[in-house]
Amino acid sequence: MKAPASFPNPAMAEFHVPPDVPAPSPWYRFLRRICHVTFCAAWQVRVFGRRYEPASGAALYISNHQSFLDPVLVGLGLSRPVNYMARDSLFRFPLFKQLIESLNAFPVRRGHADVGALKEAMRRLRRGEQVLVFAEGTRTVDGRIGPLLPGVAMLARRAAEWTVPVVLDGAFEAWPRGRALPGPGSIVVRYGRCISRDEARGHKAEEFVRHVRARLIALQADVRRRVGRPALAYD
Repeated sequence: MKAPASFPNPAMAEFHVPPDVPAPSPWYRFLRRICHVTFCAAWQVRVFGRRYEPASGAALYISNHQSFLDPVLVGLGLSRPVNYMARDSLFRFPLFKQLIESLNAFPVRRGHADVGALKEAMRRLRRGEQVLVFAEGTRTVDGRIGPLLPGVAMLARRAAEWTVPVVLDGAFEAWPRGRALPGPGSIVVRYGRCISRDEARGHKAEEFVRHVRARLIALQADVRRRVGRPALAYD
């Protein structure tokens, strides 16, 4: 069966961005290249749907959350730099805090309605940047996509020009919850069709969250069918 296309947005071929769009720093580009080589070698990473990365404008990426590998996996195929909403406990270690902040991460408190993190995400989106959120709020326990937190609707409707659904599959098998270290595996990253701000505003907040989750589940089912993995059951 024909695989989904994996070529980049023509406006950003070869990881070049338009002159009026914030470009990744040399440090960000260097680490992305290192991760690209190591992740593809270790987990046979395949990336599809790169053409859906917006060439300009604020973009909100909403992804399912399967493992600790996920932030790097989502950023691998993107030409523009990504800002990461990361759990606050990761910022307790000074050296690791400096590293992830240099890669555009900012903290969010798990298990809370963190208004400060949402405001920071909105600030970065309003500067025309790209922001990644794992809207389930925590890693999956069984590979399925759980309910999404409602705050993503506010970001999509108020600050992002584009919302891009992203599905990761295979990362749960490579590094499930409860395992100390990752194992071998085959991972797919699939970017979906962009949702415009006008389209997002055409839904009520609750409807938009359900719509995005349905899009993610459909993308996940298509990916698993193509790679020969069994379908996951949803109610």
